[in-house]
Amino acid sequence: MAATPIIKNARRSLIGLLVILVALAGLLGLGLTRSDATITPKLALDLQGGTQILLAPRTDDGGTVSAEQVQQAVAIIRQRVDASGVSEAEVSTMGGTNILVSIPGRVDEATLARIEASARLDLRPVLMEGNGLTEAVVNELRSETAPELPEEAGQNPAQDAALLPSPQPTEPGSTDWVSQELLAAFEKFDCTAANLATVSAAKPELPVFTCDDLRRTKFILGPVELTGDSISDASAGLIATSSGASTGKWGVNIRFNEEGTRIFGEVSQRLLNKQAPLNMFAFVVDGQVISAPAMNGLILDGRPQISGSFTQESAQTLADQLKYGALPISFTVQSQEDISATLGSSQLAAGLIAGLIGLAIVVIYSIFQYRALGLLTVASLLVAGLLTYLLLTYLSWRQGYRLSLAGVTGIIVAIGITADSFIVYFERVRDALRDGLQLQEAVASGWRKAFRTILASDTINFLAAAILFALAVGNVRGFAFTLGLTTLIDLVVVSLFTHPVLTLLARTRFFGDGHPASGLDPRRHGASYRGRGRFAEKAVAAESAETPEETEKQPRSLADAPGRRVAKRGRGRSRVKNQMTIAERKALAAAAKEEN
Repeated sequence: MAATPIIKNARRSLIGLLVILVALAGLLGLGLTRSDATITPKLALDLQGGTQILLAPRTDDGGTVSAEQVQQAVAIIRQRVDASGVSEAEVSTMGGTNILVSIPGRVDEATLARIEASARLDLRPVLMEGNGLTEAVVNELRSETAPELPEEAGQNPAQDAALLPSPQPTEPGSTDWVSQELLAAFEKFDCTAANLATVSAAKPELPVFTCDDLRRTKFILGPVELTGDSISDASAGLIATSSGASTGKWGVNIRFNEEGTRIFGEVSQRLLNKQAPLNMFAFVVDGQVISAPAMNGLILDGRPQISGSFTQESAQTLADQLKYGALPISFTVQSQEDISATLGSSQLAAGLIAGLIGLAIVVIYSIFQYRALGLLTVASLLVAGLLTYLLLTYLSWRQGYRLSLAGVTGIIVAIGITADSFIVYFERVRDALRDGLQLQEAVASGWRKAFRTILASDTINFLAAAILFALAVGNVRGFAFTLGLTTLIDLVVVSLFTHPVLTLLARTRFFGDGHPASGLDPRRHGASYRGRGRFAEKAVAAESAETPEETEKQPRSLADAPGRRVAKRGRGRSRVKNQMTIAERKALAAAAKEEN
């Protein structure tokens, strides 16, 4: 016999869940070819240990650092560290001005650069460019380490007001800034580390000498026209051609705020028809030119793109730095050392044991309360556990997620949330059986009623987890993250596994005939009938007739009357629960009188 639409839908749901599991397993399998992939979720600082970095503030003018600057730097560094996921790093102050950063596992160069870089972004017009790759620069690039810089190294003649023409030009991109003295100094300038040491401290209202990030080209740049404060968002992405095809090269997409959009639109309009290099506009990050594109069209939407010699990691690092703002002060790494786990494997083992005990209690209760139906609860919990494991492992590999003891707690709490969904569903099915529905109808009716309750409950749990994740920091975010994730998994499992499987089981003889061990026996749940509105006449007569003669006079319509239900009472006795209206009672009485 052909499968009904209900059976087809149940099978499609199970196939969809299987596809999700296979896809996640496949992604992890392919990822094992990479050195940073793992088959288990990475552990957080409290369970694994990691690296501790002490940052000391550095000011170019030798001034003091305020407490407000330090707190602002703490917030920015925390955002940068957590930009790639829930890494559960700890960022705090030490000694008033120093900042202590504790990161799980080993710290790579990209993460270290993300932490300590000030990421000051200046947008300056290009006044002149030249070859910066002199013999001294080539020798320096070939050496393994840069030379030690003397205290007076990097003094830039472009910052000397005596070299500027008088009066000073009012337009930042005017060639009047390039005096003969400035041009002579530029001829002697090259892209050595000594010359670039203090470029980032150049005065924004004056021109500056600097080089590109590869130190091949040197520039004279005009005064700053826009700063990083004008950026509202930044993201890394592949650069596309005008036709939309990908070039395979990475860049950083910037979005300016309203004021920045207006100013950048004016700049693009001014530079559009000029000759190179006066039509170029340099993106300067921490004193070095990351990109100096020519203005080939008007950019009035405030969405320019920085291109250059980026990799995916370097583009993402720069985007994070620009997105979360420039540090108010610069920092140097004072010390970097490995730290051990604060809780260790014993606490993790204790947490896992607690979770297994809770799981065992749920399984025992399910088997005791629902008999064979309880096995579906066990199977659903196993599927939810597998899906949680695969997702956490994938997020650990791709998004930098790390599992802390607080996260383990969130998973343990989710066992109760998931079990509660099953109980709500099963009880709605039992209620439908008590109302006289057959099992297949009871499953459909129970699911419609239960899903609304499950959806409302999980929505509240997810909103609570989302708010906690948004407002909290550290380990509390780990708890909120796993709680929210497992809440979504609960909806997926109960919709794509529990309900479809029960729909198929309802068509088997064991469950469909109401076997006492199935957990879905209608008689065991207080129903002495099979089928909607069909009562056992003997049970009705036992309560309502005192003699066999009176029993014969009992109208047959009573058996089919809506709202009347037979329930067991005492030893073999039955009672009729009358829920009829007064009009229905009068109609039955009149019918009985006519028959008499």
